Amino acid sequence: MQQVVLKPGRDHSAKLRHPWIFSGAIATAACQDAGEVEVVSAKGEVLGRGVYSPASQIRVRMIAGEVETLIDQALARRTLAPAGGVRLVNAENDGIPGLVVDCYAGYAVCQFTSALAEHYRARILAVLSGKPGIKGVSERLDIDSRAKEGLPTAPKWRQLQGEEPPELVEIVENGLKFLVDVRTGHKTGFYLDQREARALVGSLAKDRTVLNCFAYTGGFGVYAAQGGARAVVQVDISAAALALARRNAEANGVQCEFVEADVFKYLRRLRDEGRKFDLIVLDPPKFAESKSQLMKAARGYKDINLLAMKLLSPGGVLATFSCSGAMGEEFFLTILREAALDSARNFQIVARTRQAADHPVALDFPEGLYLKGVVLREYQSL
Repeated sequence: MQQVVLKPGRDHSAKLRHPWIFSGAIATAACQDAGEVEVVSAKGEVLGRGVYSPASQIRVRMIAGEVETLIDQALARRTLAPAGGVRLVNAENDGIPGLVVDCYAGYAVCQFTSALAEHYRARILAVLSGKPGIKGVSERLDIDSRAKEGLPTAPKWRQLQGEEPPELVEIVENGLKFLVDVRTGHKTGFYLDQREARALVGSLAKDRTVLNCFAYTGGFGVYAAQGGARAVVQVDISAAALALARRNAEANGVQCEFVEADVFKYLRRLRDEGRKFDLIVLDPPKFAESKSQLMKAARGYKDINLLAMKLLSPGGVLATFSCSGAMGEEFFLTILREAALDSARNFQIVARTRQAADHPVALDFPEGLYLKGVVLREYQSL
């Protein structure tokens, strides 16, 4: 096996079992193309093995064992319900950097987002094909991280093996039905990571008027309506997403209003009209792809949260989220404090959420904690 030798003093994170080796930490690499390598310290200590990626700033991703064993262990930690949606493999957090496998009612959808995952592709598919409960396997290639690894990003979706999924896959989550577009929907088709937060919002919605911003296919709004909300407004800029949100509402026998609009502009319009809501959900897309974009993202987060705070009825509840991995929890809370100060209202933190349990975070990979949620309740106007 070819070796990658690290610079003196640059082996600390590898010894702490962090799976990423950046290009700046490497002294010499006896390879030019992607392939398996042994990572060695400047003193000659073998630190582990991984896959070299010549196109990426993360030059080596380490693997924690044999890929077949790691997949078996990951699946053993999950429940593969016949009609449910579940993340089966969560990349670095399950020991296989760059491999995501989500399963919707038996249809597995993979994302091979690193040179490592691509290198082990055949072995990964061989394991998945033999698992009971998996009817077919497809993949999504339209992922920015593939481009950073020098990997192709087209076609957007393709079938790999087994049974091809229907145009829309129906899943059942906590007794509610949702249609998932695995071919063109966000991520692999659905935000499985917000499962527990959706249930929390549903439990808070009774007799409240609800505004669900960045609604996508309407998950939070459907939960709120099912939870007894008096009225639910679902807002998203995508007509296609709202069309699916309507179908999800119909499938569950609930009523919602649907608004196709830019959320930032729509919130300002509601403010100018003097509208109020008892419960507002802010679940925006990722505002920061990297730390260099963090301050710009912070301004966006403050803007929408300040607007939402001003739209709340007395005693209202704001459920607000950030999926930007570059933004830490404490920084997100700082933004919320500043927004609350500018809104001239006081809020209590009544809950904090993270990604669902099938999206675990490895202790030696803190970057795996990307989704932060805070539920605030207004308790006193200043």
